[in-house]
Amino acid sequence: MVRVALLSYDLVMAWDAELTALTERIGRSLFARPEPRASFTDLVRGLLADVPRKNSWQLSDHVGHSTANRFEHLLDRAKWDVEALRDQVRDYVVAHLGSPDAVLIADDTQAIKKGNRSVGVARQYCGATGQVENCQVIPMLTYASNAGHTFINRRLYLPESWAGDPGGRAEAGVPEHVAFATRPHLVIEMLEQEVAAGTPFAYLSADAGYGRDPDLRAFCHRAERPIAYVMAAPVDLPVRTPDGGGEPVGHAPDRLLAPGRPLVREHRACGAGTKGIRSYDWASITVAVKDQAPAPGHAHTLLTRRSVANPAEIEFFLAHAIEGTAISELIRIAGLRGKIEEYNEYGKDLLGLTQYQVRKWTPWHRHVTTVMLALAFLTVTRAHLTPSIPAERGQGTDRHPPPTDLRM
Repeated sequence: MVRVALLSYDLVMAWDAELTALTERIGRSLFARPEPRASFTDLVRGLLADVPRKNSWQLSDHVGHSTANRFEHLLDRAKWDVEALRDQVRDYVVAHLGSPDAVLIADDTQAIKKGNRSVGVARQYCGATGQVENCQVIPMLTYASNAGHTFINRRLYLPESWAGDPGGRAEAGVPEHVAFATRPHLVIEMLEQEVAAGTPFAYLSADAGYGRDPDLRAFCHRAERPIAYVMAAPVDLPVRTPDGGGEPVGHAPDRLLAPGRPLVREHRACGAGTKGIRSYDWASITVAVKDQAPAPGHAHTLLTRRSVANPAEIEFFLAHAIEGTAISELIRIAGLRGKIEEYNEYGKDLLGLTQYQVRKWTPWHRHVTTVMLALAFLTVTRAHLTPSIPAERGQGTDRHPPPTDLRM
């Protein structure tokens, strides 16, 4: 049963005090002078406010600045370490939402842009529209536990046309050490940071764009620090089954999953979609991935999810988990990614993650990371709400509800 918290003046004032304490604590660690600390606090509050477009001009107007100069200076010319802010966001999220059972979810966000001067913008596939757009691509990690979920790390994908353009790089302020890297390799970089920081998590989840990458899988198979994962698998992934049969998973699912093979099957309803309750038939089988052994003590499992309403609709998932892991656990992780993608859209729309009007490398990272802090505050605040009013019967339950609108 979903429950809704009773709002009161005291509760709202408590949220305000918590936000003030958070921004002041982080501001003191980032800025030596009081002016940028005040601008930083105003920016976070503006992002949490009901402002139609979260760009510097409209945010400045909302908080009472006569011009956008203070926010523009904070995002561009002020001296402060945005990577230190990212670390503060991680520490805050882990302190309030951290769990050894949490899942890191790798997913891309796209920002559709006009022109070609904004850093990283190019004609490339945009998952938001399903077609090629003039856009920036932003690989991000979401931290998801039973307490809630929010962004914990980010990268800006720099296409080869940008990475190899000295003039464009210089104009956009791209650091010299930043070289071209594929989106999966950017996720590997973020995973390395989370492992080094001791971020507690049990699984990695991602779509087939990441699941097809052998380097990302190999990184998770390392014996010194294996990472369990459940990632959507491309239809051309070559696998072998225990009886010696082998072929790409998408070419012959009926033969691969034929009666008589050692399968586990489950039927599950995965919540309401646009056309009613979404129900799936799941099947699983132990497999071997060509040229990629699992980490010691781990095994690869192929999961198939077939729509009950449309049996021709099949999705494949490759799991890498400790031997003996319950199939129901792997199915749960596989089903989590879609919900998180949907709910992250609420946070992006609410807080203006891609509504910036900045073109350079440093302002981009500062805007996106500050939005991550604002979303983390919303998520943590919601996690601490005391349930008090049952919602209407029939709404069902959800372990990861959308961010509550707690705008200041």
